[in-house]
Amino acid sequence: MELWYTEEHTPTVRFSIKVRKHILSKKSPFQQIDVFDSEEFGRFFTLDGLMMVTEKDEFIYHEMIVHVPMASNLSIKKALVIGGGDGGTVRELTRYGAIEHVDMVDIDEMVVNICREYLPFTSSALGDARVHLHFEDGLKFIRSRENFYDLIIVDSTDPFGPGEGLFTREFYGNCHKALAENGILVNQHENPYYESYALSMQRAHSRIKEFFPVCGVYQAHIPTYPSGHWLFGFASKKIDPRGDLRADAWNALGITTRYYNTDLHAGAFMLPNYVKDLLNRA
Repeated sequence: MELWYTEEHTPTVRFSIKVRKHILSKKSPFQQIDVFDSEEFGRFFTLDGLMMVTEKDEFIYHEMIVHVPMASNLSIKKALVIGGGDGGTVRELTRYGAIEHVDMVDIDEMVVNICREYLPFTSSALGDARVHLHFEDGLKFIRSRENFYDLIIVDSTDPFGPGEGLFTREFYGNCHKALAENGILVNQHENPYYESYALSMQRAHSRIKEFFPVCGVYQAHIPTYPSGHWLFGFASKKIDPRGDLRADAWNALGITTRYYNTDLHAGAFMLPNYVKDLLNRA
């Protein structure tokens, strides 16, 4: 008997991976958590039936959500990760010697514990001495912070269920308040291809633009995410991700990556016309 993981990307489009073994299935107070092994994508885990991370392509997402802002401001010392329970974003941040303090806030402690046990390829740096774990609502956590972080990364699920509050006007305003003068906000920005995702992207973009004078969008190809075309939002009080890119200085750090490079950094902000259209109409 064959076992397949199938995710519904739209009411008429589905994505499937043949599963070798269903390793774990647990229900937390917030969501359904499952871990699978597969031939093509290795180990992967899902929340409420939606793909979060696969062993084969996670490096694309985590490198792009971290190295784009880090290469734009190599003076970043204090970072906040909201969500990111698999640990991949924290793993990439801790590769920088200049990083002094990382707060990671995830509402679901069970997700983090399961990822530490079953996904060592992403969770390996969660024990770093610079990393501080907080299991609470990111929306509430950030309300009490002011002018503190150099970088906030919103590594959230989609804008419903536990992740819904991380796409609100209130949340983006609090992020602006929590950031230092040269602070950067980066968030996963959904995909522009399927209508429901594109509408979420437009709403998030329009709300972020209300607070940040520098506001852009960049892209990456992530095979296991809906449509494979994924966007990230970049917002800042001062830092321009293209004009302030310090390519030579970043390359001198000697950080080995599999997807990100400083040529790609510049090109990632060059968007297709249909995406520009969606953003202009946001």
